[in-house]
Amino acid sequence: MTSAILYEALAPLRTDPARAAILLDIDGTLSPIVDHAADAHVPEGTRQILIEVAKRYGVVACVSGRRASEARAMVSIGTISYLGSHGAELLRTGWTEPALDPGVEDWTRRIREFGREADTADLRRRRVRIEDKGAIVAFHWRGAPDEAAARAAIDALAARAGEAGLRTHWGRKVLEVRPPVKLDKGAGIISFLEGADVDVALYVGDDATDVDAFRGLTQLVDEGRLKRAIRVGVSSAETPSAVSEEADLIVEGTDGVRELLAVLIAD
Repeated sequence: MTSAILYEALAPLRTDPARAAILLDIDGTLSPIVDHAADAHVPEGTRQILIEVAKRYGVVACVSGRRASEARAMVSIGTISYLGSHGAELLRTGWTEPALDPGVEDWTRRIREFGREADTADLRRRRVRIEDKGAIVAFHWRGAPDEAAARAAIDALAARAGEAGLRTHWGRKVLEVRPPVKLDKGAGIISFLEGADVDVALYVGDDATDVDAFRGLTQLVDEGRLKRAIRVGVSSAETPSAVSEEADLIVEGTDGVRELLAVLIAD
């Protein structure tokens, strides 16, 4: 995508930055995808541009499947907000602790019990990594020696979760087991922007969970709570087709996201 196209697409945000919201996924958007989630990081060049974006725009937040405190530690910018666990946790600028959505708080114990019971020797042998996301437990098979066998084991886990009355959500080589309540990035963004003095909002993401965020912004426009929403998909070899189908424009990988952020602060 040329810079001229980006400038035109982002003009509604650049016209009045104080009344605009910039909302960004992290993994696969700000940070390149890696085999082990713990190794992921936001490149320093991207982080520095995001600091400048935060100075200029009215609302800036990262929206992640990671826990909110982990997302903040990863991005390392204290002047923006973080929605963790796909919106179940909110860590606003200046807060020291995240707030958990009361609707999922009671389910956290059951989700963690499921994760502990699933942590078997067989799963470890298959190199499936279990990630505690508070109200969510995630099972990653990216980089397993035999990804097909690991996926088969996770399919069995998904069936068990369903039998236990829990919800499952599939991402890029990850299964998330969630509470059986409304829990997605779209719902989290709608709640986060409640009362925010903004007219236009941008969301940038690369995975199936980000489609929920696109739809959340669309709902806010339909309800008249936003004048405009700009939904940006991040392209890679693993990006689900739903992302490009619902996005207003596509950028190429994390480098494309960095270019987009640079346009937001360009004079």
